[in-house]
Amino acid sequence: MIIYNVTVKVEPEIREDWQKWMQEIHIPDVMKTGYFTEFTFSRVISMDESDGITFSIQYKCPDMATLHKYQVQQAPRLQAEHNGRYKERYVAFRTLLEVL
Repeated sequence: MIIYNVTVKVEPEIREDWQKWMQEIHIPDVMKTGYFTEFTFSRVISMDESDGITFSIQYKCPDMATLHKYQVQQAPRLQAEHNGRYKERYVAFRTLLEVL
């Protein structure tokens, strides 16, 4: 099992809109691709929030081959939608985890 973790820090002013859009639009769109079996949407609480609120979205998929297909076939479009909506009001990075 692979966890595709997306960590995003958003400006405080867009937090409510961003969180609602993620829960109602973006995450459902990612899940509709069929590559992931489940997700967890969390707020990171161990960080200084003076310059933004940090969230983690963890998507689970069966293996690296499945994740690679998602990254090639779907991720560019979905990431472009996110970037187009929120432009430079967030920072994001991605990490891969293997469940042992």
